[in-house]
Amino acid sequence: MAKAGDTGRTIPVVLLCLGALLCGNLILYLYVETLYKSSGPLEYLDDEPVCPRAHFSLKATRNCTPWLSCEAVRREVRPLRLTGQGAVKQVFLSEWKGNKVALSRLSSEEFLDDFLHGLDMLKSLQSKYVVTLIGLCMEDHTIVTEYHPLGSLANINVVFSFEKYKNLNTWHNRFRLAMEYVFIINFLHNSPAGTRVMCDSSDLNKTLSQYLLTNDLHLVANDLDALPLVDKNANDGVKCGHRELFGNFVAPEQLWPYGQDVQFTDKRMPSYDEKTDIWKIPDVTDFLLGQVEGSDVVRFHLFDTHKSCKQQDPTARPSSRTVLEAYKSAYVTLIKGNMAHAARDML
Repeated sequence: MAKAGDTGRTIPVVLLCLGALLCGNLILYLYVETLYKSSGPLEYLDDEPVCPRAHFSLKATRNCTPWLSCEAVRREVRPLRLTGQGAVKQVFLSEWKGNKVALSRLSSEEFLDDFLHGLDMLKSLQSKYVVTLIGLCMEDHTIVTEYHPLGSLANINVVFSFEKYKNLNTWHNRFRLAMEYVFIINFLHNSPAGTRVMCDSSDLNKTLSQYLLTNDLHLVANDLDALPLVDKNANDGVKCGHRELFGNFVAPEQLWPYGQDVQFTDKRMPSYDEKTDIWKIPDVTDFLLGQVEGSDVVRFHLFDTHKSCKQQDPTARPSSRTVLEAYKSAYVTLIKGNMAHAARDML
């Protein structure tokens, strides 16, 4: 038979254990908050350049080095093999002082203007959002950039099947990549070089191929050959190429507006602005989220934002900054919800 004194001692012990459990959950919650702020999507808010202008830094070296000159590119960069071939340039996996780099060469003089535009954008937009420029040689029409072995964002499902990355195939990481994509779009729309539109985006795969996956699963914009300027002051829009565009992936205003009975001409095609990029965000995010556990919950939280992105009238679509804020808010809400659920399970 239990004594009254034993019962009195038992209650404080239970309360002490419960208090310790709650304190442990609080510490864990604060730790996750700190981890989220230091290594999660919010770190993309800090777009201060790591090195001074016309300098670069590789993760393997950490030191800031001036962009390689023509002489240095010719003498120090050794091409190893062809890894990519497009209309504008050829890309070679190369080596520079023990580091793997990407050497791009103009494919045809016909596309010299596109090549030079891409180089100009690469120089102007150097930041954590854009692949690192290492060197260039105008005389030889060559560009040297940091090499990312995982390839383009189109490879994301393959990458997550690798043993090294299988445990990272979660809604957290997939949503983070989608958010980084929106970060980059917002950067381009508010860049030091003005409001730029990602024109190499006529279908999903083409859009994904413009971005590279880093080894630590972050995104950088890579192919900047088609980033026309929207001149707000002059009320000048852009046109993505001189040919007719088709399909549901491109924004409605990018389609020929005069019907099939009227032959397409570039001269009569109306221009448009950066809201074409907003139209494509839901489709890119839907692909990136995949079908992992929790991805449908993310889609639910983004439903209203994505609905507004798909407004037929481009002026009714939100800005990239508004979309980004909605993504950040949804991410924080979901992370905190997961933590609260974990705490309840522990109790």
